[in-house]
Amino acid sequence: AYKAANTADSMIGHRTPRHEAFGRAAARFDDLINLPASRLTALLIVLAAFFVKGADAGNAWRTVLRDAKKHRSPNAGWPEAAMAGALGLALAGPRSYDGVMVDDAFMGEGGHRDAESVDIRQALKL
Repeated sequence: AYKAANTADSMIGHRTPRHEAFGRAAARFDDLINLPASRLTALLIVLAAFFVKGADAGNAWRTVLRDAKKHRSPNAGWPEAAMAGALGLALAGPRSYDGVMVDDAFMGEGGHRDAESVDIRQALKL
């Protein structure tokens, strides 16, 4: 059931006239079934930050509370904000997506610097 809902969202959950009605329902159902996992993932990142040298659990938690709901997805913002806070990065923000500029809010207060290889290694530890 989970895979079917996720696949339906991927295939028809786009905001196009052809898939407007059913696509919206598929996307919202996918959001609903992923809600617990996204919150749990954010919490696990915060907890893991207590045990990873250089990570900041307190900042991870504060960033989740402040920034998670800034994301266009009701679920993706939770773990993304936790990781941004734990690593001291600013994630998301304005960027080009399929050649179109997307003006999303930043998550975290990392000075809007690009993630580097050391940040990727830290993220893998978390």
